[in-house]
Amino acid sequence: MLDRLVDKLLGLPRAEGPKPVVTRDLAVPMPDGVTLLADRYAPAGTTSAPVVLIRTPYGRKGVLSKLFGDTFARHGLQTVIQSTRGSFGSGGEFRPFHLEREDGMATAAWLRAQPWCDGNLAMAGASYLGHTQWAIGPYLDPPLAAMCLGVTASEFVSTFYPGGVLAADNMVSWSALIGRQEERFAALPNPLRKRRTRRAMSVLPLSGADVAAIGKPVRFLQDVTAHFAPDDDYWAMSDHSAEAAKLDVPVSMVTGWYDLFVRGQLRDFRTLADAGKAPRITIGPWAHGEPASLGPMMRDQLGFLRAHLLGDRTFLQRAPVRLFLQGANSWLDFESWPPPSTATASHLRPIGGLGEAVIGEARPTRFTYDPADPTPAVGGPLLTGEWKQRDNQAVEARPDVLVFTGEPLPSDLDVIGDVTATVHVRTELPHADVYVRLCDVDTSGVSRNVTDGILRLRPGFPPADGEGVVTAQVTLDPTAYRFRRGHRLRVQVAGGAFPRFARNHGTDEPVTSAVAGKPNRFEIFHDATRPSKITLPVFNR
Repeated sequence: MLDRLVDKLLGLPRAEGPKPVVTRDLAVPMPDGVTLLADRYAPAGTTSAPVVLIRTPYGRKGVLSKLFGDTFARHGLQTVIQSTRGSFGSGGEFRPFHLEREDGMATAAWLRAQPWCDGNLAMAGASYLGHTQWAIGPYLDPPLAAMCLGVTASEFVSTFYPGGVLAADNMVSWSALIGRQEERFAALPNPLRKRRTRRAMSVLPLSGADVAAIGKPVRFLQDVTAHFAPDDDYWAMSDHSAEAAKLDVPVSMVTGWYDLFVRGQLRDFRTLADAGKAPRITIGPWAHGEPASLGPMMRDQLGFLRAHLLGDRTFLQRAPVRLFLQGANSWLDFESWPPPSTATASHLRPIGGLGEAVIGEARPTRFTYDPADPTPAVGGPLLTGEWKQRDNQAVEARPDVLVFTGEPLPSDLDVIGDVTATVHVRTELPHADVYVRLCDVDTSGVSRNVTDGILRLRPGFPPADGEGVVTAQVTLDPTAYRFRRGHRLRVQVAGGAFPRFARNHGTDEPVTSAVAGKPNRFEIFHDATRPSKITLPVFNR
């Protein structure tokens, strides 16, 4: 009964036949003598068959084993779930992103040597489980039969430090999760523990947030706070983006418009497509790990794996790109990403206006960012807390947020693709952040975030002109969104969005030790000489 309920909730066809055979705690030796543990889920009667490998730091029991191990095996896929180094019984120390290539390659070789594996391997999973796929996919010979990449990317560094700014909220949240995940009752909801983690994001210096959150240090947070400099190559071992174009493996991807990896995953998709690799991707209205995304992701991965391992190719008959158009509540299919569009600029105007025409002369608009009272973040692509779209009116009323609003739209406006902003700015201190957010203002005046981005300025970057003005090119997350007729576009410009992004102290002191900060005065230029703007990919059917 439970199996039938799971299939129904996930939208899967009903699986027939006996329960899978489960073998626990398989010992997989690594070249350095460490042993990693794995569980095997095999359809009844399996002698020698392909294997779906899932490498995870989150344990081999509970929801993960039910979703991937049991469900995959009931639908004919032999599956092995392995605990990564230093997690849930596997030997060694768990240091995220370290040794995943070495351990993954050794595991693949071990699996292919087992009598119950016919030599064909595929991989599946989401988030960090996607990173473990990228860690071996481009390098394995013979190659994997398929990769199913849910809410992940070939490199995580740009997600740790988007625009050069530490993603404090997500990094502290994940550090707290992995730091306590093997404690008793850790998997149960705990509002007090969650509030403690959110309070810890305000701790100074930020490197102490792990102890404030869970009472002990977490190696990962120490690593990300210590290695945030643009020229630090510490995370090179986690970056497989340079190998993406060489990947010779069938790939299926699933992500969401409010997922923290959406920008990187779409970049990977385009890299593979441009290299002629024929990947496919589904992009829904989801945040990272949102329950509503589990059914579509499981259907996508199960169908893709059955096609490439069992010869059931019915699920392959679809367009390469399937995306959800927010605001229209509809799914669209395309042959490529991004679909053809017209780059349309909306210029920031004096006294808070927004429009296509450029104003000839105008004085700059000013505000002051104070790290002692950092501009708060509302919604967006978060791991925890109030994610996705939220009412921005309270934040927009602050004096440290500039708001530029367009006229009511005469007709629906579909924006599908990559969004960028060009902001001409002069700051009193050379260390500063430029944060830009695009919002949808409905007919009642409620302003809801659609997409945003941030860029860290530092001495000499970007280069200033003779009057000290720099041109900040801010990349916002890609989106697919319908602004309804009568709604208005709104652009926010601020000096930060805390705690989603670590506050800028206005000094060159590293985040590992920065405690004190200095207020920073901003001037935003929007005239014919320095036309600050946001550029939208307007889709015409």
